[in-house]
Amino acid sequence: MKNLEAYQNAIAYFRSPQAIRERCNFIFNLALSDQLQHFRYYPERLELVANFVLDNIRQNYPNLQVPFHSRWRHFEVGNIPRLENLQKQLNDLSLVEQTQAKLDLAIISVLLDAGAGEKWYYQEPETGLVWRRSEGLAIASYEMFCQGVFSSDPESPFQVDAKGLINLTESQFISGFQITENNPLTGIKGRLELLKKLGKTLYDYPHLFGEYNPRPGKLADYFLTQTQDQKLSAVTVLTAILEGLGEIWPGRLTLNQVNLGDVWYYPGLEALDSKYPFVPFHKLSQWLTYSLLEPLQDLGLEIIDLDQLTGLAEYRNGGLGLDLGLLELKDPNLFKIFHKPDSSVIIEWRSLTIIILDKIADIICQKLNFTPQEFPLVKVLQGGTWNAGREIAQQRRSDSSPPLKLESDGTVF
Repeated sequence: MKNLEAYQNAIAYFRSPQAIRERCNFIFNLALSDQLQHFRYYPERLELVANFVLDNIRQNYPNLQVPFHSRWRHFEVGNIPRLENLQKQLNDLSLVEQTQAKLDLAIISVLLDAGAGEKWYYQEPETGLVWRRSEGLAIASYEMFCQGVFSSDPESPFQVDAKGLINLTESQFISGFQITENNPLTGIKGRLELLKKLGKTLYDYPHLFGEYNPRPGKLADYFLTQTQDQKLSAVTVLTAILEGLGEIWPGRLTLNQVNLGDVWYYPGLEALDSKYPFVPFHKLSQWLTYSLLEPLQDLGLEIIDLDQLTGLAEYRNGGLGLDLGLLELKDPNLFKIFHKPDSSVIIEWRSLTIIILDKIADIICQKLNFTPQEFPLVKVLQGGTWNAGREIAQQRRSDSSPPLKLESDGTVF
């Protein structure tokens, strides 16, 4: 019994934003004393990076009215009223049903949002416009959702349900993403497997996804039970995502047969925790959490504890520090080879990124004379570090690829 409790406590810890910051901070402190294997950190360049991000914020949002960094921004790309069109289709539903549909869309789209690779593109049927990378994946998944590809009920196309996901075929996937020999998408099998696993997992958590016809969007009903005075903690949203979707991630660390998700072994942490020298990031799960907040606000809920979530340890945010010289690789040969998510160079890079994002956010709040509540990290990411990372990547490399080559299985970055 004691063992089981110890496991449960460890699992809860590694699913917390607090663990992300604590473990990443330990690795960051190793960088401060130049004890990391792969990276050097130059603190005197932090202000330069923060100023680069601030210029980006002012350029993109001159009035400083920055929305949350979420999947909804990608659906708005090109100033095309896709979301207004979707809303018209949902107007006959109740407010809770509308929220369920929006959560369905956000969840499925985020799960399909690991790197697309450098060659893939998507031509939007309605406009003829061509989109790449995250925007391309967003528009493709939006179109598939609107066509009812993820629904098992032809009468209710605007939903994602367990049966629809389990029965999803590779040919539907290839067609939906316009994949051809000349238009290859990274990690097709990984993405398809992820959605099929999600379909099966929805049945395992009826308290989160509903007993009858389980759907990711039925989290809306669960969150309504977790509110106090119409206030919902962002940490509650993240915890539900990590519990409900934990089993879908392939080849991850487990504790007592529980999949920990985006959590990785790093030998340098043995000095801190010899039993569990792990560092969590939960990049897709936090991106997903951020992407659920706006539909939940539309439901009349006030989101609290936003400051407890962390930045996203992915290659745009990480590339910012590396491309601007805040971080330096000790061995330049590492730029030439592909790296897996569990490699120590990627774990160090992602850990440093989390703490650097916090530091950039602090500087930006000071410069703008905002409190962290008035200008939370989720706005700094949007304004912000993600765009700045893409901009500097385009300046450094014509294809705007990440500074480090990533071997993605379609579920991490």
